Amino acid sequence: MTASGAPAAPPQPVQRPLLEVRNLSKSFAGVRALRGVELDVLPGEVHCVLGQNGAGKSTLIKALSGVYVPDGGEIRWNGEPVELARPADALALGIATMYQELDVVDGLSVTENIFLGHEDARGGVLRIRDGRRRTRELLALLGHDDLSPSAEVGSLSAAGKQIVSLARALSRNARLIIMDEPSAILDSGEVANLFRVIRELTGQGIAVVYISHRLEEIRQIGNRISVIKDGYSTASSLPVVETSRADLVRLMTGRDVANVFPPRKPPSSDAPVALQVEGLGLAGSFRDVSFTVRAGEIFGLAGLVGSGRSEILETVYGARRATSGTVTVEGRTLRPGSVRAAVNAGLGLSPEERKSQGLLLEEPIYRNVTLSTFARFARHGWLNERAEKAAARKQAEALQLSPPDPDRAARTLSGGNQQKVLLARWLIHGTRVLLLDEPTRGVDVGAKTEIYALIRSLAAQGVAIVVVSSEIEEVIGLADRILVLDAGRVLATGNADEMDEHAVLDLVLKGSAQ
Repeated sequence: MTASGAPAAPPQPVQRPLLEVRNLSKSFAGVRALRGVELDVLPGEVHCVLGQNGAGKSTLIKALSGVYVPDGGEIRWNGEPVELARPADALALGIATMYQELDVVDGLSVTENIFLGHEDARGGVLRIRDGRRRTRELLALLGHDDLSPSAEVGSLSAAGKQIVSLARALSRNARLIIMDEPSAILDSGEVANLFRVIRELTGQGIAVVYISHRLEEIRQIGNRISVIKDGYSTASSLPVVETSRADLVRLMTGRDVANVFPPRKPPSSDAPVALQVEGLGLAGSFRDVSFTVRAGEIFGLAGLVGSGRSEILETVYGARRATSGTVTVEGRTLRPGSVRAAVNAGLGLSPEERKSQGLLLEEPIYRNVTLSTFARFARHGWLNERAEKAAARKQAEALQLSPPDPDRAARTLSGGNQQKVLLARWLIHGTRVLLLDEPTRGVDVGAKTEIYALIRSLAAQGVAIVVVSSEIEEVIGLADRILVLDAGRVLATGNADEMDEHAVLDLVLKGSAQ
């Protein structure tokens, strides 16, 4: 009885973790990627895992997914020790993983991708009708019943492919879903829908391990947080509501980091025009886009996913053939649809999907850096690898690439360092106009600051830069001037210091209503 005479509330049962990770370790060629990671995940919770690029998050994910076998430590499932020697072992338990890099197969339909590896078949005959019905149910759950089960996945946007990847995880009847940067390619509406789905899943007792660099998302969707730094758990199972942003940054970096942008240094009004885009259009994507960028200026394209931002950069670069308008670089009008003409004129592009579109992941750093300048390092048809490595090493040191080893495979680098490799490629080429599509996508809070400083430094050296980002705050913080887009239409152009995130979103929402 309580002092008031009312019966005391019964004690709440202690919930047993669905997944427990104890002192996990993993090394590659003598380099310790994990060294004592601790984690426990409860049924029905969203457990957020944070850490800088290179901290060991990807290695942990692959250990939990059966891709890597740990060297030491223990993984327990429902209180029992388990060995995840292959991905099938994790899937059999109910652990599904959505990787940051889209793992869908272009050329196959939505249904074929969702059930790839566990197709519904009887007597050796695929049950296509049942597969499409189940696909429609999954897409409806995700709020995307407008997506056709028979659509070819290669025709979908990056956001659409992400939805297919999530539907695949749900098709496995997963009890725990690992989501690696799931919101990186989604606009605010898509993120809100993702959070709705996550809440519905956790309401059914499904656990989610959520990995994101966007700290504001953690506060919206997470229940508890664990932080990894240099392969080691610096914090485990912290309640989200009791942990400040400053504390998280300190745990991730080992120091206090202010996520601020370097001070602006706009070009002089008489700086030469480096890039001029007039009346540019691409049927079905955007129309009548015009802007100029002076040498030393950073020009931002702001808008939600689907606004045409990336398509504009790709058309300027010649990767898409414009259906109207012109692109002029330093007075030279480019031939539409010709990447060669753009590169020869001094244009360079860092694409949104840097791993699939920008880098040769299995090739060494030096080969990725010299990719656009092979002729400079060739004699009589033979490449001079020594000269390639020397040039790449010089750029790596200038950009503070970590590690600066030019022989290291590009796939082993963190997201921030892979971005530096792309920048190095265009710097060594002597690029004068640089197009950056999502330059900090998948980059941690500490590395973002480095990338921001590099971009501003390049502008100070006279490089004209056009930047696209799904984070409106980033566009405003980096750019000198901004063009706001919605559904392929220009809504406004203005100075960045006269705009804020609310003003840009207000423009976009008003434009969408028209």
